[in-house]
Amino acid sequence: MPRHTFTASPPLTGRLRVPGDKSISHRALMFAGLAIGESRITGLLEGEDVLATAAAMRQLGAQIERGADSTWTVHGVGVGSLLEPAGALDMGNSGTSTRLMMGLLASHDITATFTGDASLSGRPMNRVIEPLSQMGASFEASSGGTLPCMLRGASPAVPITYRLPVASAQVKSAVLLAGLNTPGITRVIEPVPTRDHTERMLRGFGAALEVGEEKGERIIAIHGEADLRPLDVIVPGDPSSAAFFIVAALLVPGSDLVIENVGLNPTRAGIVTVLRQMGGSIEELDPREVGGEPVADLRVRHSALSGVDVDPAIVPSMVDEFPVLFVAAAMAQGVTRTTGLEELRVKESDRLAAMAAALTLAGARVEEHENGLTIHGSGGDPFPGTAAGASVVTRLDHRIAMSMAVAGLVSRDGVGVDDTSPINTSFPTFMGLLNEAAR
Repeated sequence: MPRHTFTASPPLTGRLRVPGDKSISHRALMFAGLAIGESRITGLLEGEDVLATAAAMRQLGAQIERGADSTWTVHGVGVGSLLEPAGALDMGNSGTSTRLMMGLLASHDITATFTGDASLSGRPMNRVIEPLSQMGASFEASSGGTLPCMLRGASPAVPITYRLPVASAQVKSAVLLAGLNTPGITRVIEPVPTRDHTERMLRGFGAALEVGEEKGERIIAIHGEADLRPLDVIVPGDPSSAAFFIVAALLVPGSDLVIENVGLNPTRAGIVTVLRQMGGSIEELDPREVGGEPVADLRVRHSALSGVDVDPAIVPSMVDEFPVLFVAAAMAQGVTRTTGLEELRVKESDRLAAMAAALTLAGARVEEHENGLTIHGSGGDPFPGTAAGASVVTRLDHRIAMSMAVAGLVSRDGVGVDDTSPINTSFPTFMGLLNEAAR
């Protein structure tokens, strides 16, 4: 799907279900592939990123099959028993798969080459290469620590205590996964808490893992040479995907939408917290726990939003949701200021620059800073929209494409998006659900 223009929408109503959580889907396939026996996964996100993880785990010896009812069955090979892949591991666009898989292989006696698409090949891998090298793995990366990258695993690897220099769940997870097949105890010190799906799920699969606190910092310890047991995983709906529909329903007048089965892990649900601070009506129906993860149905109603200063401490729990938050801020009353967003410059694209340019093209008032955006809200007035024939540049970034699609729903003249095909990496059913909710 190349260019598409998104135009003003009728109220979003009814009920819809977003695809499974991407972070949990990746981990479910990897950990099931390391368990001995059969695991079943329901609700798996079947986007290109997750399918890249499934393909890589198959190359490492796991048997992975999709049933007709969308239930996935995984026969794992056991920690320490991964096979050397015959060819390169093509990770597509997925930074999560790449960094976690590097951790997984770092403590196995395996040589593997990681490749990816143009966007992924520009993303920094040094942040995982550094701690994994301390554990004994060796890497031959392209200049700047990017893909293609060849890894030689260490067996036995050396346990380390690693303090995260940057708040990153992917780096934390890479070190913990390397620790699974490393004799002794591997520790990660986390000055700022990040999403904890890895810790929750590793415990579910039977790993010996402790989380403690010292001087206000989280310390996660994993006992090596682990035996993982199979687990049936129900993947909750992805809060990052739900965020686009939450913001759309808050902005489109007359909307009253229920989004079912949304994962509300506190390390991920910052977007809901901030939108409520702005005055958004987001109600949790039937809160419950599924597979160690908190879940609820969210009822979202059109609301008049007010600008806020977003606390930088909440950034790790909503780092992927800032593009769509910027859209909400551009429609709010008053000014929204964001800081502490340097990480957004090294995502699938430089999301600060990309969103500043896209929102400006659509008629919003935005100031770009080194570490965030300041957005002057319209007080509820629609975006003017892009000029005839003009398109915002998504830079192959799925979240830029979907965020500007939401902006188009509350525009006078529509918002042109240069390329909607990247949406398939994380949310292949986005366009269909949008049409369904706007009927």
